Amino acid sequence: MVPRHLSSALLDALDDRPVVLIHGPRQAGKTTLVRSVAETTRPARYLTLDDAAVLAAAKADPAGFIAGLEGPVVLDEVQRVPELFPAIKVSVDRNRRPGRFLLTGSADVLLLPRLSESLAGRMEILTLWPLSLGEIEGVVEGFVDALFGDTTPSLPRGSAGDRDVIPRILRGGYPELLEKASEDRRRAWFGSYLTSILQRDVRDLSSIEDLSALPRLLSLLASRPMALLNFADLARSSGLAQSTLKRYLTLLEATFLFRTLPAWFANLGKRLTKAPKTLLTDTGLLAHLLALDAERLKSDRGHLGGLLENLVVVELTKQLAWSAARPGLFHYRTHQGDEVDIVLEHPSGRLVGIEVKASETIAAEHLRGLKALAQATGKRFHRGVLLYLGREVVPFGPRLHVLPVAAIWRWAARAGNEGR
Repeated sequence: MVPRHLSSALLDALDDRPVVLIHGPRQAGKTTLVRSVAETTRPARYLTLDDAAVLAAAKADPAGFIAGLEGPVVLDEVQRVPELFPAIKVSVDRNRRPGRFLLTGSADVLLLPRLSESLAGRMEILTLWPLSLGEIEGVVEGFVDALFGDTTPSLPRGSAGDRDVIPRILRGGYPELLEKASEDRRRAWFGSYLTSILQRDVRDLSSIEDLSALPRLLSLLASRPMALLNFADLARSSGLAQSTLKRYLTLLEATFLFRTLPAWFANLGKRLTKAPKTLLTDTGLLAHLLALDAERLKSDRGHLGGLLENLVVVELTKQLAWSAARPGLFHYRTHQGDEVDIVLEHPSGRLVGIEVKASETIAAEHLRGLKALAQATGKRFHRGVLLYLGREVVPFGPRLHVLPVAAIWRWAARAGNEGR
């Protein structure tokens, strides 16, 4: 088992909350993590609703099923029986002892109000994404917190060009794929994975008329990674009514295949774009949908920019779970054409801008968006970083630096893992 950086947060939550839910994509490692916890540091009975007998019992009498459970218990894939949530609420209201229920789910309960509202104030929710680059490398990333510090960026020399980054993009983060070296086996795995989610999990969440529309929509989203979300354009391209399109996007988001990056805006005296950007939650899956392999990606650089930006956003999203700063994650674009790929906003109001360039060389003009953001936000602007495929750390002023993409898993990283 690859040590997961979320372990520490999970154990802390079990120490003071009666219900803890870990949700995230299928095959991200939720079951492995909770079974490890239940067998070692927090002993608990393990039950999965993927088991036909357990599922039947839970559906037949949710209240009786929960009432019959003694001691701490792990309930895996709890979204398959939504009726369990009110039953757990009743049980917890009678006994609020910490660590009673550890739940996992492959659906985002924050997008399913009938589930999350049942346990509001009683349940802590943690998201487990596929493996981060640091988890695969065996280090705890400190990039997000380092961005808000005052230390000048530094990395080992030769810290990764495209020959190092492209394999990481294509591999993605699903734990099972670490052992599948051949391209054929990865393709087969992703094919089965998508079929399982789009056929079974979506049916559990919602009754939809045309299941074949979902894979087509997902492929359409993959063809435009990190694009602004334009419902009218997507509706025309997909052949779906806008109301249906919005419903299907919610389902793709609820199953953790698709996400949006919201726009950052404030009263700056400028007209700012408020549309979010779209992204897929794993670059291996994204590359699979685009039928890309290493040879094609190196020869056809047109796809690399979107994939690289998608990778950075996904990795930063994962790192927020163990960041002390816990900033918000956004993008920035004005109607005048100034834009910054990623903006991190600290709770104190400080801002960090990040640009991503799929190039080994950088010119001063590539920092135009960061300089515009710095000018527009004044003292709130803490630092600007441009990530590129070169190998050197290059200062472009007191608050601007050009860094290799490897900085996201190597700058301020420390050995080991945060679990206890």
